[in-house]
Amino acid sequence: MNKKGKIVAVVPAFNEEKYIESTINNIKKIDIIDEIVVVDDGSTDKTSKIVQNMGIKLIRLEENRGKGYAIKKAISQIDFEYLVLIDGDLGKTSDEVYKLINPVINDESDVTIARFKKPKRKGGFGLVKGLAKYGVYFFTGKKIDSTLSGQRVYKKEVIDKISFIPDRFGIELAMTVDTFRNGFSVKEVDVEMSHRETGRDISGFIHRGKQFFDVLKTFIQLLFRRWNHAY
Repeated sequence: MNKKGKIVAVVPAFNEEKYIESTINNIKKIDIIDEIVVVDDGSTDKTSKIVQNMGIKLIRLEENRGKGYAIKKAISQIDFEYLVLIDGDLGKTSDEVYKLINPVINDESDVTIARFKKPKRKGGFGLVKGLAKYGVYFFTGKKIDSTLSGQRVYKKEVIDKISFIPDRFGIELAMTVDTFRNGFSVKEVDVEMSHRETGRDISGFIHRGKQFFDVLKTFIQLLFRRWNHAY
């Protein structure tokens, strides 16, 4: 175990047979990570089989429940002092997450979030990102650029204080809001990561539409929680 405390990387994955092996192999390069756990969120491809063949701990969900649900499932089943969240489609760039780990284990910040470079291809029109960024500012008065980034490192004490993790894409907004509202510090870290990008085609717009709906739903849920004095 790492002398700073157990560091566990959790990789939520849905139909990532193309990337998952590379993602895991490059996480393995980070020797301070003590354990890797993959949560297969109801994949219909060979994601689970690949993970099992690699000898990596696998949590298999029988149906697709959403990224937030997958992460909650992992948190309920693992012991850790530091939680590293990594998307399954980062491939060979997943080892960049080491840049996020050091500031947290060295007490420079309670949470780190990866800040990606601008994508090489045009995707949507920034509506989802804008809503998420506004949501953090609305509820906390804090401005950050990487609200939607799923590449994060948390101290356990932060996770223990987070009271609301939605099941799907709104997870990053909710966890960021709870982190700030509980008085913890957040640091954005520039990385050279890249993942599967969606373009301006039908599948891309459908994906971003789902994201927008989930983030909007989370925003409304956060409003109700505030009105009901859950915060």
